Amino acid sequence: MALTTGIVGLPNVGKSTLFNAITQAGAESANYPFCTIDPNVGIVEVPDPRLEKLTDMFQPKKTIPTAFEFTDIAGIVEGASKGEGLGNKFLSHIRQVDAISHVVRCFNDGDITHVSGSVNPIRDIEVINLELILADLETVEKRVEKVAKLAKSKDKEAMAEHELLQKLITAFQEEKPARSLDLTEDELKLIHGFQLLTMKPVLYAANVSEEDLLGDEDNEYVQAVKDYAAQEGSEVITVCAKIESEIAELEGEEKQEFLDDLGIEEAGLDQLIRAAYNLLGLETFFTAGEPEVRAWTIRSGMKAPQAAGVIHTDFERGFIRAEVVSYDDLMANGSMNAAKEAGKVRLEGKEYVVKDGDVIHFRFNV
Repeated sequence: MALTTGIVGLPNVGKSTLFNAITQAGAESANYPFCTIDPNVGIVEVPDPRLEKLTDMFQPKKTIPTAFEFTDIAGIVEGASKGEGLGNKFLSHIRQVDAISHVVRCFNDGDITHVSGSVNPIRDIEVINLELILADLETVEKRVEKVAKLAKSKDKEAMAEHELLQKLITAFQEEKPARSLDLTEDELKLIHGFQLLTMKPVLYAANVSEEDLLGDEDNEYVQAVKDYAAQEGSEVITVCAKIESEIAELEGEEKQEFLDDLGIEEAGLDQLIRAAYNLLGLETFFTAGEPEVRAWTIRSGMKAPQAAGVIHTDFERGFIRAEVVSYDDLMANGSMNAAKEAGKVRLEGKEYVVKDGDVIHFRFNV
């Protein structure tokens, strides 16, 4: 399932350092090696402790995690919507991603110059948000010109679209992103075709110093970002890009010892990957047996035949039934046979909505 999150940020906020840590972490993965699609795209595995437990239970010949894609978006400066700096490249790249991970500088360092001369995370966020809003405003205004004539002729679809476009223009003029609007189901269907930048869900990565990593509650910059994100219903992950680049060079016990020494339960990069994965409404189901234990990515709400199709189109085409047990029930019973004896393994049909953590064996005939 090729869904990607774009990493954005102003110059010198730690965006490139964080992306390099992501690609380095992917490259060090034995089970799902880093894959270079083009110079600014990296694929990493989604950290999931359930996969390790399933591997211990089934002792497969191989274990394959599910993966997620990050795109390093070209840097942005004020005026990008008008082509300033690498503005056009920035906008074209961000149109291609499904969600945005916005890296925000939340540390002071006299040796690292800020493009605006001082550290102010909210100002930085608003610079990028405004450029996206201005780009969307231009898109919508062009669309209005085309729809207006049809709307005047009382064409119902055109009238509905024209009303929505006017609603968007008002929001943009008030410097509000499209995702902040309370839209109806019909309006959401209409807006999908506009490919608006400000409809993409956003996750904020507050990049802090090594000293602040364990005490972000005392970092006024981080608190400001959290307050801002709360107003728009976005999530904030606190990371230290410098430390993440060091962690990415380690694996196994070495990595765990490093985290323990720092007093950190989980690498910020793992939190970021999982948060970005969840941001897009993605879930994981598993297939498990002696040949392999594998995690698969699906969209939340997907039914069993479509989930089977993620494995192979033949599975969806010839779907008969799905043999399903929840991860929790499987672990509680200790084995698949014990789960079956306890009545925890179910046969589900075409209308079954797959749940996160389901362990599934598909029955099909082609």
